[in-house]
Amino acid sequence: MKIILKKEHEILGDEGQILNVKNGYARNYLIPKGYATIANESNLKSFEEIKKQRAKKVQKLVDEAQKISSALSSNVITFEMKTGEEDKIFGSVTSQMIFDRLVEKGFENLDRKKIILKEAIKSLGEHEVEVKLQHSVVALIKVNVVKENSASEETAEVKSDELKSEAVAESNDENISETKEEAEAVENKDESEVVTPDENKVTE
Repeated sequence: MKIILKKEHEILGDEGQILNVKNGYARNYLIPKGYATIANESNLKSFEEIKKQRAKKVQKLVDEAQKISSALSSNVITFEMKTGEEDKIFGSVTSQMIFDRLVEKGFENLDRKKIILKEAIKSLGEHEVEVKLQHSVVALIKVNVVKENSASEETAEVKSDELKSEAVAESNDENISETKEEAEAVENKDESEVVTPDENKVTE
């Protein structure tokens, strides 16, 4: 009997395959258990339409997964870790820690088990970690492990530079203001020293 597999069978093959099997095997096992249906003209047409609709759904899921992959790949996750001699870190960065940080960044629908980390990260530096999404789409995220306080020191330096810039700007504003005041004072002085001719004085 010719049949169409309606779902994957570990021995016979994948969904959608058309096979020839013994009548008894088909009627007593495969068809009643929902593994197959008779491959007649009507079922073949119906199954082709189902395959087309399913392919559209799969493509939509792939497109969505690729968008998520792009968003994930643009992120850098930084962990500050305590270090000892030779910059060896205390503890390690685990897939759970990476997952928690991704959730904080808005990726709530990720499956933690899809974060591929063969072993916990135990060294400083930048590491690439795979995240498996739907239908073989894989995202690469960057995990940066730095010494504790190094990130805050960088932030402090940036703030210090900003404060210096603000101080210079304020100083420049004060100098400009003082120069303007001095110019106005000189101008007023010049005006006060101008001698107004005495109209009643007769010129000899």
